[in-house]
Amino acid sequence: MADVLARGTRFHVQRLGPTTGPTVVFVHGLVMDNLSSFYYTLAAPLAAKGVGTILFDLRGHGMSARPDSGYTPLDGARDLVAILDELGVHEPVHLLGNSYGGVVAMRAALLAPHRVAGVVLVEAACGGAAGELWFEDMVNTLSVAALGLEFDRTQEQLTALGQRKISRLAGNAGALLNGTTLIDDIGSGPPLSEEDLRAVSCPVLGVFGAESELIGAAAELAAHIPDCTLHVIAGLGHTVLREATDDLLATVLDWLPG
Repeated sequence: MADVLARGTRFHVQRLGPTTGPTVVFVHGLVMDNLSSFYYTLAAPLAAKGVGTILFDLRGHGMSARPDSGYTPLDGARDLVAILDELGVHEPVHLLGNSYGGVVAMRAALLAPHRVAGVVLVEAACGGAAGELWFEDMVNTLSVAALGLEFDRTQEQLTALGQRKISRLAGNAGALLNGTTLIDDIGSGPPLSEEDLRAVSCPVLGVFGAESELIGAAAELAAHIPDCTLHVIAGLGHTVLREATDDLLATVLDWLPG
């Protein structure tokens, strides 16, 4: 467990497994998520197999600092590369992003292609028509959540009910949504274009639930990314990481270079 200062912001970072050889860097989703969603599901099992792993809380999330601004996907990608610099990790790494974390991972692959050996996207719509619709939906959903957290006194109600842990999460979510530029930053521009997707030079593995609202994103990836492998899991929606952990882990292990 360590804090890393990168781009003027303090990030909470954890490493598991060897510090030499293949490394997977995990990028989590928005607002209520943090690095803990990967710790026991994927990172520890991969570390036990001899794969180095790096987990970090995105800015404003988990135990990382919460600056007022800097929440665009490109900012997230720059943060990721800067964290690797501070850790002294300069060899190419594999990125695994869940949900919005996949968007940050793909931005990093385009920002610093020499630093990224491959990308695993778990339920992430990074570009094209599917990406535009998802970003619009995210902004609308986060805007409604921000209003609810501000005016419905959610944290106070949860505290009164004795739900202290959930109350803290709600308080952190409210501070992030209402006290930073996160919503505006996410809505400030379109996701990656089809041209951007065609420029991705590393291998990409896309893992989706067959019943997910983002299943259209899988077709976008396959159509435009030169080296793309898809794995679609029957009967699941946007809950692949939580509900198909063993399948996801086996798929990632099989995909990673030996």
